Amino acid sequence: MRKNYSKKYVLLCAFLMMSVMAFAQTGSIKGKVSDETNQPLPGATVTIDGTTIGSTTDANGNYAINNVKHGSYTLSIKFIGYVTLKQAVTVNGATALNFSLVPESKSLNEVVVIGYGTQRKKDLSGAITNVTSKDFQKGVITTPEQLIAGKVAGVSVISNSGAPGSGSKIRIRGGASLSASNDPLIVIDGVPLDNARNADGTSKISGVADPLSLINPNDIESFSILKDASATAIYGNRASNGVILITTKKGKGKPTLDFSSQFSVSKLGKEVSVLTADQLRAYVKANGTTAQQALLGNANTDWQKEIYQTALTTDNNISVSGATKVLPYRVSAGYLNQEGILKTGSLRRFTGAINLSPSFFTDHLKLNLNIKGANVKQRFANQDAIGAAVSFNPTLPVYSGSKRFGGYYEWLDPSSVNGLKSLAPLNPLGMLEQRDDKSNVYRSIGNLTIDYKFHFLPELHANVNLGYDVSNGRGNVFVSDSAAVGYKRFKDANGVFHGGTKTQYKQLQSNKIFEGYLSYAKDFKSIKSHVDAVAGYSYQDFLTTNYNFPDITADGTIVSKPVYPFDKPENRLISVYGRLNYVFDDKYILTGTVRRDGSSRFAPDRRYGTFPSAAFAWKMINEDFLKGSKVLSDLKLRLGWGKTGQQDIGENYSYISYYNLSNNTAQYQLGDTFYNLYRPGGYYPNRTWEETTSANVGFDFGFIDNRITGTVDYYHRKTKNLLNRISQPAGSNFSNEIVANIGDATSSGVEFNINADVIRTSDLTWSIGLNATYNQNKITKLTIAPDPSYAGSPTGGISGGTGQNIQINSVNYPRYAFYVYQQVYDANGKPLDGVFVDRNGDGVINEQDLYHYKNPDPKGYFGLTSNVNYKKWSAGFTARASVGNYAYNNVFSNTGTQRSIINPIGVINNGSTNVLESGLSGSSDKNVLSDYYIQNASFIRMDNVNVGYNFGKLFKNSGALRVSANVQNVFVITKYKGVDPEIGTGIDNNLYPRPRTYVLGFNLSL
Repeated sequence: MRKNYSKKYVLLCAFLMMSVMAFAQTGSIKGKVSDETNQPLPGATVTIDGTTIGSTTDANGNYAINNVKHGSYTLSIKFIGYVTLKQAVTVNGATALNFSLVPESKSLNEVVVIGYGTQRKKDLSGAITNVTSKDFQKGVITTPEQLIAGKVAGVSVISNSGAPGSGSKIRIRGGASLSASNDPLIVIDGVPLDNARNADGTSKISGVADPLSLINPNDIESFSILKDASATAIYGNRASNGVILITTKKGKGKPTLDFSSQFSVSKLGKEVSVLTADQLRAYVKANGTTAQQALLGNANTDWQKEIYQTALTTDNNISVSGATKVLPYRVSAGYLNQEGILKTGSLRRFTGAINLSPSFFTDHLKLNLNIKGANVKQRFANQDAIGAAVSFNPTLPVYSGSKRFGGYYEWLDPSSVNGLKSLAPLNPLGMLEQRDDKSNVYRSIGNLTIDYKFHFLPELHANVNLGYDVSNGRGNVFVSDSAAVGYKRFKDANGVFHGGTKTQYKQLQSNKIFEGYLSYAKDFKSIKSHVDAVAGYSYQDFLTTNYNFPDITADGTIVSKPVYPFDKPENRLISVYGRLNYVFDDKYILTGTVRRDGSSRFAPDRRYGTFPSAAFAWKMINEDFLKGSKVLSDLKLRLGWGKTGQQDIGENYSYISYYNLSNNTAQYQLGDTFYNLYRPGGYYPNRTWEETTSANVGFDFGFIDNRITGTVDYYHRKTKNLLNRISQPAGSNFSNEIVANIGDATSSGVEFNINADVIRTSDLTWSIGLNATYNQNKITKLTIAPDPSYAGSPTGGISGGTGQNIQINSVNYPRYAFYVYQQVYDANGKPLDGVFVDRNGDGVINEQDLYHYKNPDPKGYFGLTSNVNYKKWSAGFTARASVGNYAYNNVFSNTGTQRSIINPIGVINNGSTNVLESGLSGSSDKNVLSDYYIQNASFIRMDNVNVGYNFGKLFKNSGALRVSANVQNVFVITKYKGVDPEIGTGIDNNLYPRPRTYVLGFNLSL
């Protein structure tokens, strides 16, 4: 009996010891799951991969997993609409782990802004790309479009120059026009802007280089880029070049004060490669006469260093935002002070913005008030100094030692009226410092939107949009009467000479819009359907007042008076539109839109047009044969078709016969009296908008729980009624040429975009994004009837010769193709002076031997973005590449010959270093049209490299500080021999260089 008891006792002890040991070898994992704002996420799941062990968070976001055996595991933390987080963990006791989830920006539940409303990304049927603030370009960003450079497939953003406020050329799928605007329609918070440029490329708002420079990028929350016609047709006759919808920041959550500040230093990255003073002396001694050698000086002046400077910029922004029970609000202010690297140039911008979004009657009535204002004060540097610095003789000093011409050294000719050598370059530094060109521009953009949800039918909303965009631009230009520019330019009735300039300009612009529309959205669960519809009316009026002022010399002498004190062009748009979107079984989507537009720019019988579109999308991922896939997480097919128009033709009254009154320098003498004359102007009553029909096929895809997402699109566009200049028979019209709708063109392309979260843990994340675009275009018609003898419409004016054009628009060729002579080379690859290929074999080199060679548009362009976050550190870069684009090096063609250096007018100029390798004399007038100067301008550019550190909370429950540093325009890899290969027009004629910029900044949130 005692033995049995002893055995039982031993077994009991052994069991207890094993239980204790087993208990000692298990642990627990506990913690909290919250979002990026530290708000708890109830209902989130925390599971151990490969097991059924896990937990769900409670109302406070807390979770607990008990009785976990000691060892190493991988946790999966999931919450609907947020990025799934993977975290390695080692359990050897009680383990505490808190997790912060971030919203899945590429989530199918993401809401995207579209025309006249929003839509879930998963229900989109058109080619639409959304870019939010977290994906924007970093650094000193002074205009909105720079935020998305390199970020979107099919969208090209090329900086116009390195000048302050110069803005960029934006092209969506390459544009669709020859003579009209190729700029996309830009809509900011529901207000369509008139951002198209004048025919000469200048800003339509006087006093600024770019209208978008009056908008503070720091106030922008997101961009929606509408690319295909099924997405853009809702905007009708302004949508052929695509649409960009800008949404500004709104208030939400608890009251927050945000302050950001940046300080940057900009420097010239690369100079034009010109001869040094010693090289020039050697060249002239080897090739010039004794008299020409005597024109050389003893100085060693680097004129490019004389005109450029290290530029400083500060950019400060502050905002207060939050929300009370019924009133979300945000108020912001900004101040930008930017120097240009070209001396004397600067820009100061003051901005302010208010957004109020109150709601009433338990959210049945919602108001949204947006007011944005800006004041830009700018001094424009004389950019002619850039070309002068390249060609001015480096053996000559900056200053002459006399008081004449302000003390600046100039080429003199005692026999001329003004004492200056005719056609000789002027002193570059004098051109800058003796010109004071200042502007003062105000602009305000705002609107009030009213959204009323009917009580009896809550799915139906009535919407009203009242908006405006007004600007007031004025400026003064003063050039001293001692300056070589304009010296003794006017001789009065008493024979006294006057010089210099003292002129002014003023312009007022008003853009007003009224829109009213009904919107309806409802889920019909019984038939597995979702319907949303929009129908509305739009009226927009554009009025510009240009004041005309007399031409006045520096001492106030009037050279000429304007014929009219002002002119007041105006145009209006009236439209009705509708859209229906139908989703069945969360698989099949049908979208149809139509817009009927009327534009006052056209004759009454040609004023109205209809622009329809249709699209179909198939969510293949929701089909049974793909459901449950462990790899594929999204797959959608999109098909779209539509028609859009282009009414930005640059003129408001071209269909009306009119008379021009001559100015005071073109009068007719009758007896002893001089009279101004009225002269009929050319007109074309049949002009109408250009019309583009496009088709799009696309796929959206996602892999591994959408850790890899992307899109592929193919598009084909055909534009008819292209505006083109055509010659008129003598006596048939009042102009030798008119602009008429007689052209057709096609374009097609492929776009690819992919984003991947390569690493996604609580401590380390790494995401990369790549986009690629292939585009080609061809002109198919330029005359009413086929005409093989018609070479095309010349364009692309260049410096060199008189009235020279280097490009042409011709049938069966891309737009703006270079039209040049084919250079002949020797056995060593050196161009033979004045020798070109006789392409038609008639023994004469003339215009019949010009041929189409390359064009400025790239065949492909790419964007690459990478971002790494490790704990509180972050780093990233953005790079862009362009392949297949060519540029005409007008700097080399103007300065790279013996004739341009040893000038027959009796001066010695500097030259570009390519004169040493080419040996061209420049004696042939055809030299400037040689294909020798068409150079491969493909490039890889590192736009931005950045690093930052987030200090986290400054106080117990609030406050955050982040510091950052970045470099912009880090490097460029290219074969192009000029300063910069990225040239919007394809003609490099002394481009204002883009600087390399070093930036330090911080963001403080309280």
